[in-house]
Amino acid sequence: MVQGTASGVGKSFLTAALCRVFARRGVRVLPFKAQNMSNNAAVTADGGEMGRAQALQARAAGVAPDVRMNPVLLKPVADTRSDVVLMGRSRPELSALHWHARRERLWPAVTDALAELRADADLVIAEGAGSPAETNLRATDIVNMAVARHADAAVLLAADIDRGGAFASLYGTWALLDEADRGLIRGFVLNRFRGDARLLAPAPADLEARTGVPTVGVVPYTRHRLPEEDAFGLEAGGGEGLPIAAIRLPHLANFDDLDPLAAEPGVSVRWVDRPQGIEGAAAIVIPGTRNTLADLRWLWESGLAAAIRARAAAGTPVVGLCGGYQVLGARVADPHGIEDGGECAGLGLLAGSTVLERGKTTRVRADAVVAAHGPFSALAGSALGGYEIHHGRTTLGDGDQAWIAAGGEALGAAAGTAWGTYLHSVFGNDGLRRAWLQTLRAGGSVEGWEARVEREIDRVADHVEENMDMPRIAAMIGREHLWS
Repeated sequence: MVQGTASGVGKSFLTAALCRVFARRGVRVLPFKAQNMSNNAAVTADGGEMGRAQALQARAAGVAPDVRMNPVLLKPVADTRSDVVLMGRSRPELSALHWHARRERLWPAVTDALAELRADADLVIAEGAGSPAETNLRATDIVNMAVARHADAAVLLAADIDRGGAFASLYGTWALLDEADRGLIRGFVLNRFRGDARLLAPAPADLEARTGVPTVGVVPYTRHRLPEEDAFGLEAGGGEGLPIAAIRLPHLANFDDLDPLAAEPGVSVRWVDRPQGIEGAAAIVIPGTRNTLADLRWLWESGLAAAIRARAAAGTPVVGLCGGYQVLGARVADPHGIEDGGECAGLGLLAGSTVLERGKTTRVRADAVVAAHGPFSALAGSALGGYEIHHGRTTLGDGDQAWIAAGGEALGAAAGTAWGTYLHSVFGNDGLRRAWLQTLRAGGSVEGWEARVEREIDRVADHVEENMDMPRIAAMIGREHLWS
């Protein structure tokens, strides 16, 4: 199990890398995270929702994503309210429960899912959340030491040394745990190290003398193109290349939809949250959101809505993805209070309107057909892959042209230089991404996105394997022969 001294220390990164490291040595490995809090969600083949980080870890392990790998997903809708997704399905009755009352409903699902994965695997690599040392959360824990105790897991505790205070964080976390839980920590990992590792002495030896726990990895900092789990991991962007402004919404969701664009040579995706940020942009992208109404109101209040409309009037292409697609229309209404309630005027770049419905659409789409409209007329007849996660139905208005459809249902519309779609991962389709970049007078790379992701997983796996004591880690779980 990979736990951390805090959120954002690289637990998901390390877990994905270790999944690929063991899988390459012939181990049937499966990832697991009991509870994830993130609006970055993936959809499985049967329409279930799970954290995208666990979907990536499944890919690293060479297996299909399965909701049992992330039985509980909390999707923040507001500062004090989250949508509880249990075994892939939204459960409003659980969302209504007080936090402390949820454990008895969620813990059985966690243990059942873990038992099924363990029965199907040679090795399960579990990931924790935040820190295991938060004493106010210990009684309701279902994701950190509760899982480690239940599974008798060997725990690697990681710290982000780039933040500073790593040794204090590791020691403090260990010290705040109960004695039984301390015994489960079998190794410390210093992640995102910059500099000469020899300068760390004598701190690792001193830490081991105080705790009895060795440092089993010093992983140098590396930039990677794997999806981030949390929006705070996003960089502001900048640099050389075609500037594409991505709106950093307060309830930003599925922001990794822009990763294929950011990975393109000659393209610079910059995340912005104020009107000045879109100045000089060659295009503007409004990503997904878990609260369309609240974020649409924020766009108007921040001045971004007016600025985007002005840039669109001047000819700058504007793209909306899922919630961003809903925002592009004339109006969004939430009569059932699914998100923020009420209704709000949209940006009016498309003429259609959206009404949020009680039912939630979650499905993988591999049969969406590009129609001969909008910037993708050259792709007419091509199939696109992606997935949907959204409440609501969008009705096209006068002047809107459906450019992507499946089974008679329009999944996106275009008008002028604005276009949008409900299809997540749309930029992961190489032909579409290249065609759109060409309309911006930018060429697309020859390498396909899926091949790039595979290469990146292998690269970070090599990086982690080279900088962690894998023979020692393998011995912790009775797999020492893999590195003998």
